[in-house]
Amino acid sequence: MAAGAVALPLAVPVARAELAPAKPSLDQATPLLAERIAAYADRLRYENLDAATIERVKSHVIDTIGCAIAAWDERPVRTCRKIALATTDGSSTVIGTDRRTSPELASFANGAGVRYYDLNDAYVGRAVCHPSDNIAACLAVAESERSSAADLITAIVIAYEINCRLIDAFDLSARGWDDATVFSLPAVALSAGKLMKLSTDKLTHAVNLAVNDHIPMGQTRAQTLSDWKGLADAEAGRNAVFATTLARAGLTGPSPIFEGRKGFFQLVSGSADVNVEAFGGGGNRFKIHECGMKAYPVVVFAQTAVVASIAVAKEVGKLERIAAIEVVTTPKGYQSAGKDREKWTPRNRDTADHSLPYIVARTMSDGDLNNDSYASDKLHDPQILALMQKITVKEDATFEQRSGSAPPITITAILFDGRRVTSKVEKMPGFAGSPMSRTDVERKFRGNVDKRWPKERVDSILSSFWSLEQTSDLRSLLTALTV
Repeated sequence: MAAGAVALPLAVPVARAELAPAKPSLDQATPLLAERIAAYADRLRYENLDAATIERVKSHVIDTIGCAIAAWDERPVRTCRKIALATTDGSSTVIGTDRRTSPELASFANGAGVRYYDLNDAYVGRAVCHPSDNIAACLAVAESERSSAADLITAIVIAYEINCRLIDAFDLSARGWDDATVFSLPAVALSAGKLMKLSTDKLTHAVNLAVNDHIPMGQTRAQTLSDWKGLADAEAGRNAVFATTLARAGLTGPSPIFEGRKGFFQLVSGSADVNVEAFGGGGNRFKIHECGMKAYPVVVFAQTAVVASIAVAKEVGKLERIAAIEVVTTPKGYQSAGKDREKWTPRNRDTADHSLPYIVARTMSDGDLNNDSYASDKLHDPQILALMQKITVKEDATFEQRSGSAPPITITAILFDGRRVTSKVEKMPGFAGSPMSRTDVERKFRGNVDKRWPKERVDSILSSFWSLEQTSDLRSLLTALTV
C-alpha cells in the first residue's frame, strides 16, 4: 500500500444487494432517456457490485495507469500536461507528478496519457469504445471530492455501463460521428455526478449539458490521423466534468436532450430503444466484464491481425517469397483501418496504429509489434512500404462482431509459387471468454512502466492498487505514481 494509505474496513458490505427500485418520472408516463440513465446512476450502490466486478475494476485501473505512464514522454501528452499544470490551484493530481490542477484539466491531461498509445482497453459492441478513457475523469473527480474507495469503484462501473450500453444501442459511424467518443459524455457526466453526490435531477442536467454542445465528428478517425485521435476522448471527459460542475451549481441543460424536436435522436443518431432495466446490477451482468484489454498498441480491429501476421510470417519464412497479401476483416475494421488510401502511406504514429497494411507488414517483418514499431525511421522504411503495396484489405459482412469478443480477421499470403498461407484468428487472450488474469495484467503493467521505476517500486504500486477497495487515501496512491 502506498505511503500514507491505511487499510480500513469497508463502510459497506461486499455482499450483493438488489438495486433500489427506480423512481418514476413526475412529468410523463415514460421517463426520458436522460432521466432513466440518471436514475440508474443514482440508485446503483457499491453493495450491488459482486467481488468479480470489483476485481475487474482494479484490473482496468492498473492497466489504465500503466498505459498513461508508458506514454509519459510523448509530445502530445507532454503538451496536455503542460497546459493542465499551468493552473496549479487545484485539487486533482496530474498522474506522474505530485502537482495538482482542476478536476477537468486533470481529466484531460491524464486521459491524454491513457489513450495516446492506443493500448488501453476496448469494448467491441455494435461499435467500439475505450471505456477506460473515462477512468481518468473518475480518478480526478474522486480525489477532488475526497471520495471513498467504494464510491470511486462504483463510479467507474457506472462509466463503463453507460458507455457500453449506449454504444450497443446506436450506430453513429454510419452518420459520420465519432462513436468512440460520443458516449463518454453522458458516461463521465453520470460517474462524476455520482461522485459529487448529485440528485437524480441534477444528474439529468449534467447529461443534458454534456451532450448538447460537445458531439465530436468522425473526421477524428478518418484519412490521415492527427494528434487529436488520442486526445478526443480526454476532451470529452474534460467537457463532461465541467458540465457536471455546472449542474451541481444549479444550471439546467437543454431538454429533452435525446428525444427533443432538435435533440440527439433527430440530429445525430436516429431513434433508439435503450432498455435501462437490462443494465448491470439486480441480477444483470455488468458490461465491464465484456471489455477487453489490448495486448498490442493498435486499433482494436488489428489486435487479431498481429497474431495472424506472426503466424503467417513464421510459416512463410523469407518474406521475399510473397507476391500478395490479402487481409479480410469486419466491416467496422475495414472502415477504421483499411479503407482510406492514407493507410498505405502513414505519416505518423496516429495513422500507422490504425493502418492494417502497416500493422501487418511491420509485424510480419519484425515478428512482433510494440510501441517502438512506430519510430519515424520504421514508418518510412522502404522495405515495409514496398511490402505494404502488396496488401489488399477487404471487408466480410459474414464476420460476426460479437459483443465483447475479439474482431475476427483472416490473413493470406500468396507466394510466387502459387502456394497460399492463411491464418484466421477469432479469439485471443484479453477479450471476453478469456480475460487477463492478475498475472497477465501485471505482466503488461510492468512492460509499460519498468523503464520508469525500479522493481521494488512497481511491486509496491501494484500491491496498493490491488487493494484499492481498502484505501482511505486516494491522493497518496496517485502521488506515488510520480515519474
